[in-house]
Amino acid sequence: MSTSHVALPTKAERHKLFGSVPPIKGTKPTEKEQMVDLQNTPKNFLFALDSVGISNVKHPVNVETPDGVQSTVATFELTTSLVQDRKGINMSRLTEQLDAYHQQGWTVSNRSLIEFAQELAERMEQTEGQLTIRYPWFFTRKAPATGLSGLMNADVMHRVTYNLETGVANVTVGLVINVTTLCPCSKEISEYSAHNQRGYITIEAGLDETSMDGFDWRAALLDAAESNASAPLHPVLKRPDEKRATEIAYENPRFVEDMVRLIAADLYEMKQVVNFFVECRNEESIHQHDAIASITFDKRQDA
Repeated sequence: MSTSHVALPTKAERHKLFGSVPPIKGTKPTEKEQMVDLQNTPKNFLFALDSVGISNVKHPVNVETPDGVQSTVATFELTTSLVQDRKGINMSRLTEQLDAYHQQGWTVSNRSLIEFAQELAERMEQTEGQLTIRYPWFFTRKAPATGLSGLMNADVMHRVTYNLETGVANVTVGLVINVTTLCPCSKEISEYSAHNQRGYITIEAGLDETSMDGFDWRAALLDAAESNASAPLHPVLKRPDEKRATEIAYENPRFVEDMVRLIAADLYEMKQVVNFFVECRNEESIHQHDAIASITFDKRQDA
């Protein structure tokens, strides 16, 4: 077997061969103090903006839960308002603040997110700071008959705004969880059993800042979704568990319309919740399409 030898030029010569050129001698300043700051040059830019910033920022976080601190990976959206006489914001300050909190061993909670949003507004010299954070939350689920346990997860959301002028914080939390739904009309008309499918429940709830401390909102939203479904999902099911899980679903048939109304009733009874949005989406097992239903309700307007 013959071998061939390739005579390679130096790495610098290879780069030059493939188009690299030396840097030019620049004429613009290299010191920050001498550079033009376009973002902060005052001028009439026609409109103030509700929000401007960055999104889809992935970052490791520690999350405060009733079961203790949990490590996970979150996706952030960090924004502030923008006054009319400024062209833009200094976006590097957003990730700079996120890293500073991380270096300090930050644990995410609704209170710490309010502080984060307030500091955003102050750091950016704007009226309002805003952030949205999403992450998977893991919790233990036991099988209905054998009690065997495994980990489940739900997608969790916090949306926080803080207004420096009013000192008011708005906190919205959310959860997306999968459940089992069994069709009521299929159960009613069929000789054998009934079709069922996986449902996706989305809940967003605005919290009363004065009463949210000590409120286990993750567990409350999770229970609102699962207790009103045909049946919850389980990571581990032996035959006795599967029998019981399917029987529970058969005992609790639900349309998507039923789901959102029942969940809405639970949220209405939670004194810490001031407004809410609920959506149920079923991946239909006998159709190619999905079935959906949703409700938006503000308890303050009902008062």
